[in-house]
Amino acid sequence: MIETLQHKGIIPNGNYELVELKSGTTSGRVYVISGETKYILKYDEPVSIGIVDQFYRAYGQVDLFPKVYEVDSKEGWLLYEYVDGTTHTNRGPKSEWMKLLVTGIFNRYKAYDPQTPWGRVGSEPRPTWSDFNRKSLEYAYENVGDILPYEDYAMMKGIVEELSLYDAEEVKYYLHGDTGVHNFVFQNDCLVGVIDPSPMIGPILYDFTYAFCSSPDDLTLETLLSSFSLLESVQMKTPRLIKEVTFQLYTRIGICSKAHPHDLDAYLEAWVYWKQLLCDLEKTTV
Repeated sequence: MIETLQHKGIIPNGNYELVELKSGTTSGRVYVISGETKYILKYDEPVSIGIVDQFYRAYGQVDLFPKVYEVDSKEGWLLYEYVDGTTHTNRGPKSEWMKLLVTGIFNRYKAYDPQTPWGRVGSEPRPTWSDFNRKSLEYAYENVGDILPYEDYAMMKGIVEELSLYDAEEVKYYLHGDTGVHNFVFQNDCLVGVIDPSPMIGPILYDFTYAFCSSPDDLTLETLLSSFSLLESVQMKTPRLIKEVTFQLYTRIGICSKAHPHDLDAYLEAWVYWKQLLCDLEKTTV
């Protein structure tokens, strides 16, 4: 493959090493092409490669997304920029990387065709955003199991139905769809890249709350509000925002129990904090 890329003039001549990356956070096979310059080569189903390529090209002016060098949708591979750094770790304060996400990506999201269904591109379409949320809740409930009491699930079910009242106000945007720390590249405690999109049509708030809840540190109302204040296309009152985040946190605990059990205790501490915020909301509305 390296010789083919060199023959086409896509990468310069020289000695390169092809090393497969072992990762459970992305589909397909991913390799690093290492030489004087590094590249990422990803193989996947042709349809999946096409979806990712289309997303990256739609946001080619967003510096936090890697640059695409070459794609072959028929053969099912994509060559793109290697972003130097580490995912998950050495990320610095959440308020700092959330600020970069909001100003560098979320505020640059493009509105999408209103006739397009909600949900993952290339996956099962959803007629409403609340329908997507209901499916997410049921999936989370299966993974949460007995980690949290049934009453918490019932509370989330009520919140999803309450939030469904805003369906008519939701605007469709073309989202990354997997904005978590596992896809954030950090260097010297600073966010330098966002990789591995799972493109979807949804409200900007989805990627925002997903990012906020993707690590158990700094899950405070203060951090949330400071980040939310930077969003240019999303306005809502704090009570609704608290409910949106608490629902996202519940789904995150479901993911965590399955994929990141080492973070579970910290998430459960955060869950107590956000449940109390919900209780405080109820007291103020009585």
